[in-house]
Amino acid sequence: MSSPSWRVLVADDEPAARRGVRQLLSRFPQFAIVGECRDGREVLAALDTLAPDVLFLDIQMPEIDGFEVIRRRSPERM
Repeated sequence: MSSPSWRVLVADDEPAARRGVRQLLSRFPQFAIVGECRDGREVLAALDTLAPDVLFLDIQMPEIDGFEVIRRRSPERM
């Protein structure tokens, strides 16, 4: 088995949604989930510390939503 080539961050305030993404990606060994976030503040911190290649970003999250994450991070840095 080859090692994962894509580092994934999953961001959703609903545990069932995060679990669903985990289950879907578990079939693909090239993806490794390196972190999960429940709100935009956690996403902003995790982007810098975990350096994911792929981000599954929920739009409606408490406090800082997905669009605000993109605005604060800037599309170029995403």
